[in-house]
Amino acid sequence: MKGPIISVRTGLYIDGAWRTASDGAEIEVLDPASEEVITRVASASIEDGLAAVEAAHQALPTWAATAPRRRAEILRKAFDLMTDRAEDFAKLMSQENGKALKDARSEAVYAAEFFRWYSEEAVRNISEISTNPGGTNRILVLQQPVGVSILVTPWNFPAAMATRKIGPALAAGCTVILKPASETPLTALAIAMLLEEAGVPKGVVNVIPSHRSSKVVGAIINDPRVRKLSFTGSTHVGSVLLREAAGTIVNCSMELGGNAPFIVFDDADVDEAVKGAMIAKMRNGGEACTAANRFYVQDGIADAFTRQFAAAMQAMRVGPGLEDGVDLGPLVNKSAQNAMIAFVDDAAKKGAKIVTGGHRPLRRGFFFQPTLLADVPDHANVLNEEIFGPIAPIQRFSTTDEAVAKANGTPYGLISYIFTRDLAKGLAVAEQIESGMVGLNRGVVSDPAAPFGGVKQSGIGREGAHEGMLEFLEKKYIAVDW
Repeated sequence: MKGPIISVRTGLYIDGAWRTASDGAEIEVLDPASEEVITRVASASIEDGLAAVEAAHQALPTWAATAPRRRAEILRKAFDLMTDRAEDFAKLMSQENGKALKDARSEAVYAAEFFRWYSEEAVRNISEISTNPGGTNRILVLQQPVGVSILVTPWNFPAAMATRKIGPALAAGCTVILKPASETPLTALAIAMLLEEAGVPKGVVNVIPSHRSSKVVGAIINDPRVRKLSFTGSTHVGSVLLREAAGTIVNCSMELGGNAPFIVFDDADVDEAVKGAMIAKMRNGGEACTAANRFYVQDGIADAFTRQFAAAMQAMRVGPGLEDGVDLGPLVNKSAQNAMIAFVDDAAKKGAKIVTGGHRPLRRGFFFQPTLLADVPDHANVLNEEIFGPIAPIQRFSTTDEAVAKANGTPYGLISYIFTRDLAKGLAVAEQIESGMVGLNRGVVSDPAAPFGGVKQSGIGREGAHEGMLEFLEKKYIAVDW
């Protein structure tokens, strides 16, 4: 084992203490660039998961009663610490996830910002008071913490997806159990260490990596002391968890899969559209729910856009994420690499043209070349499934109505991208597209100050902004007469 690039505790973090799994089970954490074992971390059992629930339950009354300013100060301290150690976090994420260091650095800054944003929101839990229409009494509406919350995060943004949930939960006065992805537990454990240093009391934050996710999360959800589930991951797993949560009517927030359209109109600036496409598609190696999945380019600009997009992809340097100058690191695991091969093979058999890439390089690690496919038929899998990798399929369109119909022809609705010089047209199309977010002449929209989330099968609820804290609060109405 090569060991983590920075010092990280590898036990379960429960009730302010580090411990091994109750049955001694462990997870091997791999470096996707070398396929070598980095280290082993404890793998929580159902017993460990319920111990984390007990710790969070016991800590809840005191934390919920803690002054908002005190909660804010702890979150602000967490922001300061994470900002100071951003490079360490970036290198750790690159090591266990595979992403290029420049992407990891951006994530470290983005992740820390959620602590700062929610340190500011913690003191803005505003109640309401009004007189009822008949004038007979007052209507008082309080917002109280929902309670013990289970946070389930994915491997693609191991820091940001954790802080985007922990920040608002702690600001609202909730206690949490974080279950990170088995591929990337080290970043979550490093965040636990940081929060402990920032002054989070024992039991308020618990971190339990586990390779027995379905059993452990299922047991936690069915514990009546748990009142909130915040999940980021695939639509399939989200659907399973929603059914599980129905048994005890757990409050659920779901940030699920996407199939983002990227629409380029004839009047778009080609250079800017290609820059936006490279960000929307290749940021994080395409392993993002917000990644552009389907490129619809109007006939008059299609050849120029395809040519420049291909050139930009060909210029990318592929290699281990920790190496200087690398633009595209490996995929997270072998399964992801095999999925890219299957997408390209299926599209080619159905008539798509491979403009560039389309294969894995002859080297160790889970790499795949930046790939551009043209003339992709409607029935190709790459247009109908979330890619989660560096493949960009292009289709042409003629009219605005055709583009909108294609964009909406999916059960998903997380994000869409539109490039046009005509602002009125861009806004009109943005209103017609069925997605929770739209990037208009922008290849990235994520911002801690903005509500992040989708519609249809892409999710329930919002993260970020003030709405993110509201997800961890419940309203209580008191009829008052004085």
